[in-house]
Amino acid sequence: MAFKPANNIQDLQYFGEFGGVNPSISDSSTYTFLSAKTMFDTFEGNADGCYLYSRHSTPSNLYLGQALAAMEGTQTANVTASGMGAITSVLMQLCGAGDHIVSSRTIYGGTYAFLKNFTPRFNIETSFVDITKLDMVEAAITPKTKVLYCESVSNPLLEVADIAGLAKLAKKHNLKLVVDNTFSPLSISPAQLGADVVIHSLTKFINGSSDSVGGVICGTQEFIDDLRNVNDGACMLLGPTMDSLRAASILKNIRTLHIRMQQHSLNGMFLAENLEKDGLKTVYPGLASHPSHDLFKTMMNKKYGFGGMFTLDVGSLDKANALMELMQKRNLGYLAVSLGFYKTLFSAPGSSTSSEIPENEQKAMGLSDGLIRFSIGLDADIERTYAMMKECMKELKILE
Repeated sequence: MAFKPANNIQDLQYFGEFGGVNPSISDSSTYTFLSAKTMFDTFEGNADGCYLYSRHSTPSNLYLGQALAAMEGTQTANVTASGMGAITSVLMQLCGAGDHIVSSRTIYGGTYAFLKNFTPRFNIETSFVDITKLDMVEAAITPKTKVLYCESVSNPLLEVADIAGLAKLAKKHNLKLVVDNTFSPLSISPAQLGADVVIHSLTKFINGSSDSVGGVICGTQEFIDDLRNVNDGACMLLGPTMDSLRAASILKNIRTLHIRMQQHSLNGMFLAENLEKDGLKTVYPGLASHPSHDLFKTMMNKKYGFGGMFTLDVGSLDKANALMELMQKRNLGYLAVSLGFYKTLFSAPGSSTSSEIPENEQKAMGLSDGLIRFSIGLDADIERTYAMMKECMKELKILE
């Protein structure tokens, strides 16, 4: 039977303390016990249903973790205060001094900076490779390699990882395949394709209203238990704890994720197809011109399309900035970083979300000055949006 992530979310039901249709929010930093023995057992992890301290766990965080594990089809999940809290905790848990990571060269700027500039302090080295070329990935693996790291759909160039192919390489070399699935929730289910750990920045599509920052780590019970271990667990000791109120808010929003992703994808496909026809250099996994279009089709849960992200190259940073400013003035969206909002967001990644990557490396990976990254919103009349975008481009002589 085909994996249906939205059904798994749909089937979760929680009852609040007083019978509410939403679970009650536990607004406490610490929890009381009727007996000292129960406190001891809870601290040792041997008392189900009991809570000790909110940095360890809360009911609200566990509910959200359950929903996200169901969505990805993993045994369990642990939520964090940010996407970077999830990424850094996973990598620090899996790697120690002397270890090596093979990572995609096109990843979120914060992740790149962590691997390039921060982990070397702990004698953890990273090789950045073209993740779309499995032979290059395998050639970069050494006896010290512990982790293969990639994004399902990369930020910002929208390269698509062959997750099943990478999973085979990881298994062959006894590595852990860690996949950041932030750009493609519901569309791609990495754990079903062989990924060991799936990460999301909940800040983006999953929450969908640009009012919360959060992350999640989806994996086996054993790995999540390791992360939560009071003695040596990265999620326990580094303290990337999500606030219960935020967890409750995101849990409510996840119920509409399937509807939102369908609309994001529908709008993304319409704009990308038409802008490409207009002669603009457009990158979107749903276009036949995308180098990994066919690969994406083999991995996708078809109902949710190719996602809400595409890029346009308008030739120069000056043109990109002028276009973004004009589109914002016309209420087409916001000149802002991040993604997954119900309004369209646009930014020039080279000078924003990927600015941590040195200019020479940006050029090597094909990240040009004139590139604009779009996160397409939930516009009800996408034909109108397209006409207004086209008018902006004509005014600025980007289109004739």
